[in-house]
Amino acid sequence: MRRGRPDRRNPAGGVPAALLIPAVLGAAFLVLPMVGLLVRTPWSQLGRLLSSPDVATALRLSLTTATTATVVSLVLGIPIAWILARSDLPGRSALRALVTVPLVLPPVVGGVALFLVLGRRGLLGGWLYEHFGISLPFTTTAVVIAEAFVAMPFLIISVEGALRASDARFEDAAATLGAGGWSTFRRVTLPMVAPGVAAGAVLCWARALGEFGATITFAGNFPGTTQTMPLAVYLALQDNPESAIVLSVLLLVVSVATLGLLRERWISRA
Repeated sequence: MRRGRPDRRNPAGGVPAALLIPAVLGAAFLVLPMVGLLVRTPWSQLGRLLSSPDVATALRLSLTTATTATVVSLVLGIPIAWILARSDLPGRSALRALVTVPLVLPPVVGGVALFLVLGRRGLLGGWLYEHFGISLPFTTTAVVIAEAFVAMPFLIISVEGALRASDARFEDAAATLGAGGWSTFRRVTLPMVAPGVAAGAVLCWARALGEFGATITFAGNFPGTTQTMPLAVYLALQDNPESAIVLSVLLLVVSVATLGLLRERWISRA
């Protein structure tokens, strides 16, 4: 048993059957579909399918848009997390609830909401189109917006948690020594919560990479422009199941790699 931490394991060393049976069923329920995907993967044709122009285009677009959406989320999400964790701004609870709504909002509903705000007749999109001729829906930019909308809450939650767990006395000391608010944030706060920011960015990127509902609703499904890997999987499943399986395996590999990157933060705590 580790020092300073209570041992929460069963002292008898066994697992009650009432817990073991549903645990085994639940694990099988979660793992077997992934096993089935790997079993049905046409490994002998993997190289040919991966070299397909459609697959390469969807992969490149997905990586580009997911990375861009993550950068946008970092720029906008870290300040939100700081306000939620450090400031005394009135209405923080309401703000937290609002910025985390996309976590539970059906992605298709999120896409509709984006369309009503940023579409040509939307609240903001109408003004952009009328005055600047900018039309956002059904463009690559729309893909980035949709992915950032659904993925940013993961970053905000992770960074806010890291900020709340960090020792604010270092920031107080920096302020006492004459450091300004921005200087304190850049030189003291951000380095302290860097692991939380990194974990949030990885989660955000993985969520953006796998986004489907908001993307197809707000950006459409146009090859080379808005057709990301999840959309390509959906389309290929109808007429080319082998390509759909290969794309699905790629997304599975990304998910496993994401879990591996977060291993030290989550799994090692067990």
